Amino acid sequence: MGRINVETTIENGTDAAFSIRCDALVDTGAAYLTLPNAWRDRLGGLTRLATVDVQVANQTVVSGEICGPVLLRMERFRPVLAEVLFIDKNPTDGRYEPLIGYIPLEQAQAVVDLVGHRLVKVNLVDLK
Repeated sequence: MGRINVETTIENGTDAAFSIRCDALVDTGAAYLTLPNAWRDRLGGLTRLATVDVQVANQTVVSGEICGPVLLRMERFRPVLAEVLFIDKNPTDGRYEPLIGYIPLEQAQAVVDLVGHRLVKVNLVDLK
């Protein structure tokens, strides 16, 4: 399957003066909106909610911090209040790769179209 990137704006949920615009990779194997620790200050004083152990793609376990709230805006989808998971990440070619996991995707009513390699809106919220 190809990569699906989505243009996003992430802003502090209580102070819109702090925001980040970026392209984020859709990662349905990840739960949270995941950003590098290096970007934490760009979102201002978020509330720290929990410290968690995270198993990353290469099977190593790292420590992460869940903070919030942030307002996540993805192109063509409704904005959602979300939590963000900050972890230490290494940039590739000088760029970080933020991830959008399945929790914020479901909140925004976005699903992956495997044939079209894109996100599409679902009309019904699943409560079952």
